[in-house]
Amino acid sequence: MQAEPDHSQDQGTGAIQRVLVVDDSRLQLRIMRTMLERWGFEVFEAESGAIALDICIESDPDLVLSDWMMPEMDGLEFCRRYRELHSDRYGYFILLTSKSEKGEVAQGLDAGADDFLTKPVNANELRARINAGERVVSMQRQLSEKNREVSEALEELQKVHEAIDNDLRQARTIQQSLVPERVMEIATSRVSLLLQPCGHVGGDLVGMFRPGYDRLGLYSIDVSGHGITSAMVTARVAGYLSSNFPDQNVALEKRFDQFYAMREPAETAYLLNQRLSADPGVEEYLTMAYVASDLRSGRMRMVQAGHSPPLVLRANGQVEFIGNGGLPIGLVDDVSYDQHEFFLKKGDLMLLYSDGFTEAVMEGGEMLGEDGLAKMFSECAAVASGPELLQDVFWRLTQGMQDSTSLGDDVSAALLEFDVLEQSFGFEPVQME
Repeated sequence: MQAEPDHSQDQGTGAIQRVLVVDDSRLQLRIMRTMLERWGFEVFEAESGAIALDICIESDPDLVLSDWMMPEMDGLEFCRRYRELHSDRYGYFILLTSKSEKGEVAQGLDAGADDFLTKPVNANELRARINAGERVVSMQRQLSEKNREVSEALEELQKVHEAIDNDLRQARTIQQSLVPERVMEIATSRVSLLLQPCGHVGGDLVGMFRPGYDRLGLYSIDVSGHGITSAMVTARVAGYLSSNFPDQNVALEKRFDQFYAMREPAETAYLLNQRLSADPGVEEYLTMAYVASDLRSGRMRMVQAGHSPPLVLRANGQVEFIGNGGLPIGLVDDVSYDQHEFFLKKGDLMLLYSDGFTEAVMEGGEMLGEDGLAKMFSECAAVASGPELLQDVFWRLTQGMQDSTSLGDDVSAALLEFDVLEQSFGFEPVQME
């Protein structure tokens, strides 16, 4: 008689260690137990599907060997119920059967069986099927472990994302505080500001400062890039043009230790460029339109450092764009800037704006451009004024964009309505230039 091969050292990857044998025949149970224990497996026995389910719940076997034909609950029904059990570990299921027709095999696969063995069971074939099952179980468990690791990593990332999101929300609040006043009446004129970042925070900044009753500094700034880095630069520049701390404002200089006078805008741009370009490791630069306004005479002195040209809408409906470009601030060391001078008259409007307006892609696939902005602004100005005018322009922009659900760039604007209010005499006198 030929000796049976020794498989005691042939346990594969070890993914299968506990085996449940289900059969209503005690003889078959004894035969299967003998073979499996010889190969080093821990063996459980069940004489019915109901008992087998209880064992599965308690012991969670790695492999189930179940007879097909059993009373009360056959192997197919047992397999279905076994697959319905919730377990973190995949169990390999082999049906023992004398059936071999394709239709019956398909039934077994539909019920959740992984493999089949024809009775009487051959030891070599059983060992080969178990080895095949071990490979499947091993790969499945490795995959489950990877999925668990990925899930844990995603949970950690979600926590980090929530923390970052909370920080960004707070940063947005802080950045919005850089523009504390969105509308101000100065003498007989009115200033309105709009700031709409495309994300939580952005690189646009608009603002104003007032060194005297009828003196006004008005600016629109666009820092290169988006996000946190750009927002940090805007926060720093806001300090350089502070309305609350004139001694820190580079656009102002103290005269006779009594009052602050406005520097020439070209000098202001030069000083800002010196400060930004001197910072090591800072690659961001900014464009700026800054206007020093005399609201008594209507004289406007302006520097345009690579920024969009200010739009002037005259009271008679005529539109003008002021400026011819210039280099951005913080891009090149030791740069001088050109200065422009023009006058506003009663009822004229001046708009400083970022390229988030003119470079917005509209429904036709083309950018709004300066002509499109002039038309939109003129139409809105005919029916609205003050902050409502800016909000109306912004609303019409977003409604006409190709993607109206999200901004492709930060959008900001500063509006000066010159000599549109009645003269007020309820002000406190201030020393001025």
